[in-house]
Amino acid sequence: MSKTPPGPKGEPLFGSSRTYARDPFRFISALERAYGDVARFDMGPMDTVMLCDPTAIERVLVSEAERFRKPDFQGDALGDLLGDGLLLSEGETWEQQRKLANPAFSMARLSGMADRITGHAEDRIADWSHGDVIDAEQSMTRVTLDVILDLMMGVELSEQRVRTIEEQLLPLGQRFEPDPIRFAMPQWMPMPDDAEFNRAVRTLDEVLDDIIEVREDSVGTAEDGPMDFLSVLLRARDEGNQSPEQLRDEMMTMLLAGHDTTALTLTYTWFLLSEHPEVEQRVHEELDDVVGDDRPGMEHVRELDYLEWVIQEAMRLYPPVYTIFREPTEDVTLSGYDVEAGTTLMVPQWGVHRSERFYDDPESFDPERWKPERASERPRFAYFPFGGGPRHCIGKHLAMLEAQLITATTASQYRLEFQGETPLELLPSLTAHPRQEMSMRVQER
Repeated sequence: MSKTPPGPKGEPLFGSSRTYARDPFRFISALERAYGDVARFDMGPMDTVMLCDPTAIERVLVSEAERFRKPDFQGDALGDLLGDGLLLSEGETWEQQRKLANPAFSMARLSGMADRITGHAEDRIADWSHGDVIDAEQSMTRVTLDVILDLMMGVELSEQRVRTIEEQLLPLGQRFEPDPIRFAMPQWMPMPDDAEFNRAVRTLDEVLDDIIEVREDSVGTAEDGPMDFLSVLLRARDEGNQSPEQLRDEMMTMLLAGHDTTALTLTYTWFLLSEHPEVEQRVHEELDDVVGDDRPGMEHVRELDYLEWVIQEAMRLYPPVYTIFREPTEDVTLSGYDVEAGTTLMVPQWGVHRSERFYDDPESFDPERWKPERASERPRFAYFPFGGGPRHCIGKHLAMLEAQLITATTASQYRLEFQGETPLELLPSLTAHPRQEMSMRVQER
């Protein structure tokens, strides 16, 4: 006998999409508390199953990953934006591109880039003064853009060009905020914000065209050329193994996905440190002990255990990617429930990371959770900010290295005091952004 997952009934036509759109974070948490491992609901016309069982999540992302694909976003705005880049591509295309990208993201290469990351952080805080009020999210966006442009594209853009990129992020993000009308409408139907979204995409395409033109004659060979991702792709193109369209899709994916999640991790880390001065004090003590008067580098990162716990805990409480999606290619049974092929699977970091089934006092900020003896008591997929399995985030090592070095460089000189109201309200898009401006007062240590 078939066993269908339990869940809320929802409304005609809209299902639960209007409740979800009002506050996806509250919706996910409520379903996790009410139904536990598995819940079914309708997202407009989409039959959706939310999965919060770490054992089943491991099957979907790792041990049985071949039975689950990424849903086909190619016909909607996400496909228009990122195309067939690493984030969305499947099958042979994904395997080929991942193989090309791996050397650029290897720790062997990244460990030699630590000094450049620290340098970008130093440049961005060089004009801060005691008492200044900064927008932490904007500041972290700019430094992580600097890093991804340098390490993965081999360029340094003018401040005006960086701001041009930054100005496109809002219309792009607004297009992906949950909208029950969009959930219910066919993908081809035009909507009011489409024109602004399309303009932003065209502007970023122009920026990427300029970057590619600048780099055309400086990529060398595989033996002696630079190993940033753009150089690798340009060499592959010159050998006939990369189309202009594929090159564009990878660079757009790198530009956007390559900075956004790290900028958000840093933003939430600064917020949490400001709200928990005892934790901030321990970070400062560790930095003084390990780094001292030196510039933070790779040799220090390996010893900054408490700082790593702080960043991990920030990603637990505020995972930048708050849910990921998969789709079974055949009928499957998950956590004892039947799930038909083609069903949308929602696998929410937000719901699992904040579940009292896996964490004591899950709403509290407690970096000590990441002591090895405590972390080992939890299921592996009670925490997955970078996904998992063959499709895990290729930039996870870079993201952690950036977060540690940028935090260490900044916190060695300054404290940041949050000036806004709490609790934070979050704005759901492809990633979880703070709804309010993240104003912080700069205080010299």
